[in-house]
Amino acid sequence: MERNFYWVGLADMPRWLIETPTRTSGEEFDEPWLFTDGHVLPDPGSIKSQVSHPGTKRAFVFGGVERTPIVSEALANVFQTLAPDDVQLFPVTVEGESERYFVVNAIKVVDAIDEAGCREVHHYDEDDPSTDYPGEYNWIYGLRIDPLKTEGAHVFRLKKFKTAFIVSEEVKNALEGVGDLGVSFERVTEPQELH
Repeated sequence: MERNFYWVGLADMPRWLIETPTRTSGEEFDEPWLFTDGHVLPDPGSIKSQVSHPGTKRAFVFGGVERTPIVSEALANVFQTLAPDDVQLFPVTVEGESERYFVVNAIKVVDAIDEAGCREVHHYDEDDPSTDYPGEYNWIYGLRIDPLKTEGAHVFRLKKFKTAFIVSEEVKNALEGVGDLGVSFERVTEPQELH
């Protein structure tokens, strides 16, 4: 049976904006990308996030420029049920909210990019002296992955393109079943359409 996967992105809809999580003391983490780097993390302790722009409250948003996945408790339960070996969930207090929210840390990184199937790929320039990401992708349009290389994961980041937060069709459907999402899903497993 073919498995389908989706890149979770920001939806073009009214939504609130939430900042990158910090320690409850307000102290920033040494590495602001820690929740998006695809590694198992030690317990970060008590964390919080500020609302940087009020708007329609959504159950799934990305916090800050690092795009840290932040979800409601109902959505956290979806991740815990369908992908318990693929994620860590850390409680995060969102400013002014009594409802519980969680940071979703995808802990698996898979090497599954199908570069030939992608519409357009941009690498960091090898001769760029400022790049910290030699050999990685700066951006990919029309991302395609090989579902046979996903190692059975339901939630993961991609090697050389950790920006992409990928979920299986099962997870996508369950998240949509809960609803009130501030995100969209771009399928990354079918062939490119010819234009």
